[in-house]
Amino acid sequence: MTPAAPSEDSALEKETASENVDVSASANPDDEAITQASSDPATGNSPPSDSAGLKGWWKVFASTYVTIFLAEIGDKTQVTTLLMSAESHKPWMVFAGAGTALVCTSLLGVLLGRWLATRLKPRTLELGAGVTLLIITIGLGWDIFQGF
Repeated sequence: MTPAAPSEDSALEKETASENVDVSASANPDDEAITQASSDPATGNSPPSDSAGLKGWWKVFASTYVTIFLAEIGDKTQVTTLLMSAESHKPWMVFAGAGTALVCTSLLGVLLGRWLATRLKPRTLELGAGVTLLIITIGLGWDIFQGF
């Protein structure tokens, strides 16, 4: 066999390139729409990988755990469970009852928060929570000063 002339090489390369199948292309137009919708049009970046989603999940879980754990230490629920455990001499039953109650109240909070998030902007929720806590603080402070 004799080597091909340069013009034949470029024609062969074009033919080979046209025969290569683009694996990213899809015959389904919905797949293309999903791909376009899931990438950032401003930067062209694709969405984070599963490992980034897992990191985000752990971040939310850890921050929620730490926040609730620190908020619950020494509060009236903990003092109440301490007293109920000492009084009943059945600490595991008190633990089960208190744990179940905490799970149920947390579920109510999550469901209410999810429902509110569909109807209000995050800034409005933050402002409402801040005003509510401020009113509670003023009310508790007022009760303390009335006692003097």
